Amino acid sequence: MEGVVMLHHVQLACPPGSEPVLRAFYEGVLGLVEIPKPPALASRGGCWFRGHNGVELHLGVEADFRPARKAHPGIMVHDLDHWAHRLGEAGYPVVFDDDFPGMRRFYSEDPHGNRLEFLEPVG
Repeated sequence: MEGVVMLHHVQLACPPGSEPVLRAFYEGVLGLVEIPKPPALASRGGCWFRGHNGVELHLGVEADFRPARKAHPGIMVHDLDHWAHRLGEAGYPVVFDDDFPGMRRFYSEDPHGNRLEFLEPVG
């Protein structure tokens, strides 16, 4: 028996009717590509996005939405400073910290306040 082989996706919650602002952020700012939800799930609302190497981020509608302030996806990037600048220019917070040995990282958030961590290995 094999163990866990990879992470397929991470899901964050979003408020009802927020798909346009999600597309503007996840496609427009982060450069992810929206992928169609399966028909059985599409009626529930939300959006799914895919990045390089098949990583997926799903946003699902939650009627009593509250942003994830602690739980978050860790998004590995190349050129962390570029991403910090890009998010800052788009009006999103960028908060660096040095608490993860071997990684440079900062925290930001999506348009609904969900926490996002951006990382790049040191060296």
